[in-house]
Amino acid sequence: MVTRLRALGMQWTAAVPILAVVLLALTWGRSLPGLIVALVTLVLAGSVLAAVHHAEVIAHRVGEPFGSLVLAVAVTIIEVALIVTLMADGGDKSSTLARDTVFAAVMITCNGIVGVSLLVGSLRHRVAVFNPEGTGAALGTVATLATLCLVLPTFTTTKPGPEFTTAQLTFAAVASLILYGLFVTTQTVRHRDYFLPLTEHGEVIDAGSHAEGPSSRQAMISLGLLGLALIGVVGLAKGVSPTIESGVESAGLPHAVVGVIIALLVLLPETIAAVRAARRDRVQTSLNLALGSAMASIGLTIPAVAIASVWLSGPLVLGLSSTHMVLLVLTVIVGTLTVVPGRATPLQGGVHLVLFAAYLELAINP
Repeated sequence: MVTRLRALGMQWTAAVPILAVVLLALTWGRSLPGLIVALVTLVLAGSVLAAVHHAEVIAHRVGEPFGSLVLAVAVTIIEVALIVTLMADGGDKSSTLARDTVFAAVMITCNGIVGVSLLVGSLRHRVAVFNPEGTGAALGTVATLATLCLVLPTFTTTKPGPEFTTAQLTFAAVASLILYGLFVTTQTVRHRDYFLPLTEHGEVIDAGSHAEGPSSRQAMISLGLLGLALIGVVGLAKGVSPTIESGVESAGLPHAVVGVIIALLVLLPETIAAVRAARRDRVQTSLNLALGSAMASIGLTIPAVAIASVWLSGPLVLGLSSTHMVLLVLTVIVGTLTVVPGRATPLQGGVHLVLFAAYLELAINP
């Protein structure tokens, strides 16, 4: 019976990503009626669950922190492609799209995913344990990237408005790539042990002590299906975005709320994977996913939009408002105080979730 259930699970996780891509091809660029929107939403939810499953298969095969890196980079690359596509189609209306999406990703990951992971891990295991060296390095990199790319444009004076000049944007793009590449090298090569899960006594959990992982063939199949699932998640999210936009306008909410909703949909696979890891007392894996996604979102998006700005005619507004800068500074301070001890209680998780709730409230009522 158990074997049959596992086989059934493998069948649907393989079928849903393929169905998502087929549905995406059939609906791309078309106005969707309500019934089709409901079907798209259902397949989108299935694609999220399938993406989490295949990411966990890959993570089991390659071990940490490579598994977290695969999911974070895969989601971000497709997200970047979506941002550039929307900017190309949106004209001046999309001038703040990259900024809003990247900042939404930072707040969702650094407060939403981190907060719920710490809360779940500490409630289930009394204390959430993680490595302060690796997590602190990740948080410091995220803070530096966010300041360089999202805060400085508000204060530069060479070009009016919260925009970079071409030279400034080029520097920010190159610096982002260098920092991201340096972090990945540190995470996967030189100091890989800083990013491995820990026991309650601070001992590194040996990945080799777990049950035998999937074969190379199974991992490669899951890698391909993960890519299809993520394409389906991001593409179908774009497909339902007109419905979301009309709903937001009907409710009288700011247009920026659309970007928040899309970012929440796109980051669902990482959120579910992070919560599952926290339930298994692998909070370090959860933090790898959260901070790695924030870092990849900035480190890959800014270079991409810098290149795209060569042919995009509209302005590229990157500078944050004063309200968002306050939230970013508070997030970095609270994150630092959370990371330093290497252990967290439900209080720390609750503080991050309150910050995330404040971001959502201010997005709705600026």
